[in-house]
Amino acid sequence: MSDPQTGTAVRYRRMTEQDLDAAHRLSLSVRWPHRLEDWAFIQRLGAGYVAENDEGLIGTALCWSHGTEFASIGMVIVAGAWQGKGIGRKLMAMVMAELGSRNVLLHATAAGRDLYARIGFQQIGEIHQHQGTVFKSPLMPLQPGERIRPLGSRDAAKLAALGARATGMPRATVMAALQDVAEGVVIDRYDEVIGCAMLRRFGHGYAIGPVIAPDIERAKALISHWTGTYGGAFLRIDVSGSSGLGPWLTELGLVQVDSVVAMVRGDAPLPDHGLRQFAIINQALG
Repeated sequence: MSDPQTGTAVRYRRMTEQDLDAAHRLSLSVRWPHRLEDWAFIQRLGAGYVAENDEGLIGTALCWSHGTEFASIGMVIVAGAWQGKGIGRKLMAMVMAELGSRNVLLHATAAGRDLYARIGFQQIGEIHQHQGTVFKSPLMPLQPGERIRPLGSRDAAKLAALGARATGMPRATVMAALQDVAEGVVIDRYDEVIGCAMLRRFGHGYAIGPVIAPDIERAKALISHWTGTYGGAFLRIDVSGSSGLGPWLTELGLVQVDSVVAMVRGDAPLPDHGLRQFAIINQALG
């Protein structure tokens, strides 16, 4: 296709590792905080497509399969001067074709919400982005027999099981990759792992997520571990709108700065009612 005003040709192709520098610059141009390393992490886990013209990259869209039934889409970006010309719609069609008949999840900004609704996505919730610096972190008590300990090399299968139960989707691949770039802690109850929280470098500081726990009090205990360990650092955490954590996070110093809509095309996954994902890994991987 070409821009009807300038006649400049737009080409579409599969994304490669060589596109990461240009994709990173594109995301900075729309004020997304991702580092080049953040792009590399998510690109390795999935597939993507780009739009380009003679001047360079002008659009991206990535997707990730979570087993045979579910998938997610993210990093859908179109350069400002090229928005409203159908590029985002074309990129979405390409990643949707990549995913086949899977039920597809995404997090929509205000700019993309109408596009996704037109192609069959429906709202199923909200994600609230909190960020800031915590200088004093409360000590949150646990139940008798419970302790927070570092994630160990032998916990991989337990971590994958927690992720699957909390999201209703297979998460072994994502969780294993996350262990390579993040620090992790778990709530251990008599040698049974009942919750976890990860922290990694992201954007302007550190991101906490996922946070998986049976209830909000244990979720607070896991988050407090990281806000205490990284007191004075810039932290970000993306929590579900139904988490109930918003007022508490704000009191800590992690204020809500943005909100996106969680959407699905097809059937939403069914998490285990006894376990909740209070904070997501990030808005691309969920």
